[in-house]
Amino acid sequence: MARLPSKTEIIDWIAENPGLSAKRDIAKAFGIKGAERIELKRLLRELESEGQLERRRKTYRDPDKLPPVSVLTVLPPDGSGDMFARPVEWQGEGPEPRVLLVLRKTDAPVAAGERILARLAEVRGGDHHYEGRLIRKIGANPLKILGIYRKSAEGGRIVPVDKGADREWLVPPDATFGARDGELVEAEQAGPKGRLGLPRARVTDRLGDPSAPKAVSLIAIHQHGIPDHFPDAVIAEADAERPAPLGEREDLRDLSFVTIDPADARDHDDACCAAPDDDPKNPDGHIVWVAIADVAHYVTPGSALDHEARRRGNSTYFPDRVVPMLPDRLSGDLCSLHEGVERAVLAVRMVLDARGEKRAHRFTRAMIRSVASLNYTEVQEARDGRPNDRTADLVAPVIAPLYAAYAALTRARAAREPLDLDLPERKIVLSDDGQVTSVAFRERLDAHRLIEEFMILANVAAAEELIRYRQPLLFRVHEEPSPEKIEALREVAEASGFTLAKGQVLKTSQINRLLAQAEGSDFDELMNITALRSMTQAYYSPQNFGHFGLALKNYAHFTSPIRRYSDLVVHRGLIRAHGWGPDGLSEQDIAMLEETAQQVSETERRSMAAERDTTDRYLAAFLAERVGSEFSGRVSGIARFGLFVKLDETGADGMVPIRSVGREFFHFDPRSQTLVGADTGTVIGIGQRVTVRLAEAVPVTGGLLLDLLDIEGRAMPAGAPARRGKPTARRPGQARAKAAKARRKVTRKGR
Repeated sequence: MARLPSKTEIIDWIAENPGLSAKRDIAKAFGIKGAERIELKRLLRELESEGQLERRRKTYRDPDKLPPVSVLTVLPPDGSGDMFARPVEWQGEGPEPRVLLVLRKTDAPVAAGERILARLAEVRGGDHHYEGRLIRKIGANPLKILGIYRKSAEGGRIVPVDKGADREWLVPPDATFGARDGELVEAEQAGPKGRLGLPRARVTDRLGDPSAPKAVSLIAIHQHGIPDHFPDAVIAEADAERPAPLGEREDLRDLSFVTIDPADARDHDDACCAAPDDDPKNPDGHIVWVAIADVAHYVTPGSALDHEARRRGNSTYFPDRVVPMLPDRLSGDLCSLHEGVERAVLAVRMVLDARGEKRAHRFTRAMIRSVASLNYTEVQEARDGRPNDRTADLVAPVIAPLYAAYAALTRARAAREPLDLDLPERKIVLSDDGQVTSVAFRERLDAHRLIEEFMILANVAAAEELIRYRQPLLFRVHEEPSPEKIEALREVAEASGFTLAKGQVLKTSQINRLLAQAEGSDFDELMNITALRSMTQAYYSPQNFGHFGLALKNYAHFTSPIRRYSDLVVHRGLIRAHGWGPDGLSEQDIAMLEETAQQVSETERRSMAAERDTTDRYLAAFLAERVGSEFSGRVSGIARFGLFVKLDETGADGMVPIRSVGREFFHFDPRSQTLVGADTGTVIGIGQRVTVRLAEAVPVTGGLLLDLLDIEGRAMPAGAPARRGKPTARRPGQARAKAAKARRKVTRKGR
């Protein structure tokens, strides 16, 4: 008979094995079988009642944990010279944990007594409980500079890449960080600016060649004017914030909320849970909760945080960094729904019927405690019967109800018929030094679609709630395409062998039927891209013009106030409508709503342009070493000056200049979007398969130049001998006739 472990032994084992904390795991570890399990259950219940363990469904965890991002006070170095810190806020009943600071060479020096914001990782054994990596010093917010380092006899100078910079910075000899002449460097202000002479800076990071991958996103940030430095007043306000109390909030901490995000997510601003509806009047119905971080509690109207968030409009995401809308203290800590940590939220409870139609909803200002921070892949694998240690106990009580509600929502979506574009998303993987190691396409899982449908449902509920209360808000507007763009889409469809039905009122169902025709064919991706290009750009507006793409009459953004100011406005509208506090939508907010809509629409486009430019530059850097290689691709665009080709392997877009297309003159036919050879009648059109050679890749601009080798497996015809000087256009009438004849002969491949 195995000896029952003591309470101390149980606690120690759970601390060392956090992923194996179910009762059966504990019994197996101590060799407890049969009737002895009853005694083990009694011990666990006693530990739970004493507050030494916290039960979460079938597992037990130590409640005395620090948040993954915490404010710490630096302690004096120990005898070995190691730096430790202690948490500023410790609410656990156990001993205060010790944090070993793991500082990098580029980190700012810290001294005893200073307060820092650090990212923590729990460790086992040793004389400390966590390792902490410095995010920044509290109260230390030096100005950041990005520029080209120029070496000089007295140290060096930094020439900023920002076009708006009006002067250089002086770098003392002991602050160069080993930078070489011509390198792109990141630096920070060193000391106050003097009245005379150049301001001083110290180099904090060497980024090497200005055209190298690691520099790409930084250049985009500066070129597009994206604010990447928080003013001191903003940092001070964020650092002064404390966790929101329960107060009059609804207590939802017993609900099994989970966050589901990408594996590399930097914040968790939304959580969800689901359960079957036990109302007999709603057979096979579902209850879905969506909880969103209560950013409005911390970012109040008229504050420095509010002004800066509105100025930024949104966070901007690059492969190697994020430029956040809010400081780390909020975006990575107080407003991030970390596992096992109490967080303030605005939540909506939605009742669905068996068909996935929303029957009712209710908003509340609440407090939750996420039971797990999961990623899409592990959730999908758990659903598919391959759970890991983190998801094994969540499959039946948490994950299965989420997928059941999602199945109902897919039925409602099919009935609504929103635009069903299938566009692969590229994922650029970088090494530690910023080099592109691979370019792949992200896998689309049902776990992704589940969260998307839940967020859309919550966004609709928020818009409907504010309309019902007659409260001002920012709608997310997506107007239907113009007749000209639809006609252009129809031309490409016909040239590819498909049809787009004509009608007085365009509906998403018509475009979906076109995409269904192309599905599985060689023109699948082309038709999806062309359909996307025909759409108008979504924007924010105080007026409601509906959302064409989602086939919804009322739509607003509610689910991401950490990274979108528009969502914060909607949160404030809900607070004002329900009278939940003084931090709701202010009269000044309402007066500026039109201006705010334009501001956040523009900052969104700015971020999209910066992200797109960065992706192009990374792809160019990735392909730069393969100049001269051959690639397969498809013609994705036709212009008078040449054609564009999307490469199969990476999804990168390159241009074939018209001067290098064959040895004859090509006429551009804008109606059919084709190039027609004047001598041979060769027709080059959108969607054709081609083989190209990479002639040039320029990482600084992101440009790719290609040579066209063959079309649809046939080598380019020789045409007429090359002529010197300006080519003479052949008879335009003859060219148009050839183009018309070519259009009639175009048939869908594979039929």
